[in-house]
Amino acid sequence: MPKITPFLWFDTQAEQAADFYISVFPQSQKGRVTYYNHAFPERDGTVMTVHFQLFGQEFTALNGGPSFTFTPAISLFVHCDSQQEVDRVWDKLTEGGKPGRCGWLEDKFGVTWQVVPTELFILLADKDPAKAQRVTESMLTMQKLDVNVLKQAAEQHVEQGTQ
Repeated sequence: MPKITPFLWFDTQAEQAADFYISVFPQSQKGRVTYYNHAFPERDGTVMTVHFQLFGQEFTALNGGPSFTFTPAISLFVHCDSQQEVDRVWDKLTEGGKPGRCGWLEDKFGVTWQVVPTELFILLADKDPAKAQRVTESMLTMQKLDVNVLKQAAEQHVEQGTQ
């Protein structure tokens, strides 16, 4: 068992969320499901927790009621190896959710995700600070990140005295 497991508090949609996330990410699986008992008469027999894995990372989802909700202060970061992966994951996670800026989105359950091509970090770490700045400025105009547009921004030649 890992030392740290993200624990996600849902109102009543823990199992639906876990099933949805498993459908988005390959190499994922559902684990143990626990149920409320007589100690919680208003919830007796309903799903309490769902354990699941996404790419080997364990998560626990709880149906804890409406007391707490998600905020973008905590997000799940998805490293994507290609634009095709960015597109697939972004499109699935924004179904019923809402896109944000710079690769951020909120899914239909209120969980915030960052869907980011790994190449972005290579571009941002370029030895030429002007290239990195153009990539940053381009990224700031996007919702879903586009690797080709980011690469084009890095390679733009800015004429001296104009921008």
